[in-house]
Amino acid sequence: MLLIPAIDLKDGYCVRLRQGDMDDATVFSEDPRAMARHWLDQGARRLHLVDLNGAIAGKPKNEAVIRAILDEVGAEIPVQLGGGIRDLDTIERYLDAGISYIIIGTAAVKNPGFLHDACSAFPGSIIVGLDAKDGKVAVDGWSKLTGHDVVDLAKKFEDYGVESVIYTDIGRDGMLSGVNIEATVKLAQSLRIPVIASGGITDLTDIDALCEVESEGVIGAITGRAIYEGSLDFAAAQARADALNGEAA
Repeated sequence: MLLIPAIDLKDGYCVRLRQGDMDDATVFSEDPRAMARHWLDQGARRLHLVDLNGAIAGKPKNEAVIRAILDEVGAEIPVQLGGGIRDLDTIERYLDAGISYIIIGTAAVKNPGFLHDACSAFPGSIIVGLDAKDGKVAVDGWSKLTGHDVVDLAKKFEDYGVESVIYTDIGRDGMLSGVNIEATVKLAQSLRIPVIASGGITDLTDIDALCEVESEGVIGAITGRAIYEGSLDFAAAQARADALNGEAA
């Protein structure tokens, strides 16, 4: 089980939101570059970056900070990035800068042709981010619910060639209320590609629950507020996941 620390960027700072609300942000670091180094030192094997301003604006807004993070850790571990990525030129620029995986969310739902083109142009580098509530996909920074069923849409995007799916339960994100294991497993079982869980991780109990369903195709989990507020010790959690994997093997 791959545990992936989240670094959400707003106005150049590392923040966490509650349920995607830009007006309900907690600043955890004014130096995202140092935070990236901290998580690498704690044993992270991948980082998850989100340009929150970019997600709202529909174009990159924290690019200088993202490049600084890549200068710090990009040569050592893979970095995945989402938020405001709406065209192939932006994808190419970020991949050339050292980003390993580009996450396409709202643009995938609103413009599936763009996602298809991205998967064709950059095979193995595109992750689709599906944010859902009660099984329905949300877009535009979670501000709008669509009528799309998350499983149906994921199957469609799998056929396009996405590398994996990040599934976020927006009712739980940033709330420290536990992972929606049932919905995550349901999605993973319907796909051939891996699923990365996101939203709600609170403590080691969630890590244990996720490790139990890894064989269903849930290969990783993104964690944010829990590791910043201290309810989850990241190094201990990754060690726990590795130990459980070893027992399973």
